Amino acid sequence: MTALNSNLSKLKKFISRYESSGVMNHIHGQSFPSRSGETFSTVSPFDANPICEVAKSSQNDVAHAVSAARAAFQMWRDMDGVARKKILHRMADIIEERAEEIALCESWDSGQPIRYMSKAAVRGAENFRYFADRAPAARDGQSLPSPGLLNVTTRVPIGPVAVITPWNTPFMLSTWKIAPALASGCTVVHKPAELAPITAKILAEIGDLAGLPPGVLNVINGYGEEAGVALTKHHDIRAVSFVGEGRTGAAIMKQGADTLKRVHFELGGKNPVIVFDDADIERALDAVIFMIYSLNGERCTSSSRLILHKSLAGKFIARLCKRTEHIKVGHPLDPATELGPLIHKTHLEKVQLYLEIAPEEGADIAVGGHTIERKGWFVQPTVITGVRPEMRVAQEEIFGPVLVVIPFEEEEEAIKIANRTRYGLAGYVWTNDLPRALRVSDAMEAGMVWVNSENVRHLSTPFGGMKDSGIGRDGGDWSFEFYMEQKHVALSLGKHRIPKIGVE
Repeated sequence: MTALNSNLSKLKKFISRYESSGVMNHIHGQSFPSRSGETFSTVSPFDANPICEVAKSSQNDVAHAVSAARAAFQMWRDMDGVARKKILHRMADIIEERAEEIALCESWDSGQPIRYMSKAAVRGAENFRYFADRAPAARDGQSLPSPGLLNVTTRVPIGPVAVITPWNTPFMLSTWKIAPALASGCTVVHKPAELAPITAKILAEIGDLAGLPPGVLNVINGYGEEAGVALTKHHDIRAVSFVGEGRTGAAIMKQGADTLKRVHFELGGKNPVIVFDDADIERALDAVIFMIYSLNGERCTSSSRLILHKSLAGKFIARLCKRTEHIKVGHPLDPATELGPLIHKTHLEKVQLYLEIAPEEGADIAVGGHTIERKGWFVQPTVITGVRPEMRVAQEEIFGPVLVVIPFEEEEEAIKIANRTRYGLAGYVWTNDLPRALRVSDAMEAGMVWVNSENVRHLSTPFGGMKDSGIGRDGGDWSFEFYMEQKHVALSLGKHRIPKIGVE
């Protein structure tokens, strides 16, 4: 039996229960259909066939989930941090036990190649372990003496929070957000993307098996314009953590304004990778290709703009194109597949639009440039050359396997091109000149910069962007700063003078 056939056989076993019963909401530790009884279909990007029905939630369903989160909050907030740590570690254990199920279901639901999803499931467990270990000290503060007073700081969880996650690597990203929220003592209402909802249900079930008290983690399915809006407007939700595109982030900020919600946004990116003439070309080429074509190009940190020194252009582009032509496009459950189908027909049409815009603007399609005529939503890995910085393909987030190449001559020109977008999430610099690396990384308008490296994520470091790429940071103590309120208590050390007024 081939690896693909083996994965298909395992998938059938895992997915069968959803095919029969659908994906329901998860509220207070129980499964619920939508109160209206309405559902929608989640569809496999590989063959456009429905996988199962999913609860289509409305305002009433959201109110039910938020009520459960609110009722559970005081108990979870007051639980000893060591006890929370044990539960979260048990969640990590079960994630590892079910990693194959999670990876296969997510690959089928999202179209992401199994070679990446298998690692994403394991990373989800790592996320829980990291924040579980930090749970006992989440409230720790400082002692700040001042004349006559001892000032003590502490942190307290902010309350029930909303976590709204996208359809690209949904399981890993949901653990990235939910693990620190739970570790801090917050309760959660999670709304996964409607295009890939299955693994959110699995995570909620894992929470139940691990001993997470009912109501601490709830899942609401549905569309953003209905369930999402009801969640972000609800007065008992104190904060919203959202991963997605900028227009939705702006809408969420408006929706939460009346109830003064705290927001954390990880939004889009049009990330530059600058390759200087003294770079390690072999490693730079590997990183450029990996960071645009892995995960189907559907990643916020993809290096979608190659800013390439002119002296390297001919040889580098030739090798880039040859490698791109050999990328294996195919079945997402085949371990050999390097590029799978895009998430949905509407997204394929968006990517296709940019492939039509590029030659209209005067750019050249060097490799790819077409959708693939087969069932499902496939597009060829594409390289676009002859690109000028002002072109739409160089300014707008395509969110697909499309790389644009822009030449430069001088360092200042490269920096100017890199910063010439409304985004500022990530940047990549390839050079063996250390002073140049420091100058360029300091000048780049990006929340994160990797020098001589692809995107390597460590949970202790701050993850987030500038400009239209987001607000706030994930990782380490930055996550707790979002999910917790800072509190200051001042203790008098003696009888310091208190001013008297109103004395005759």
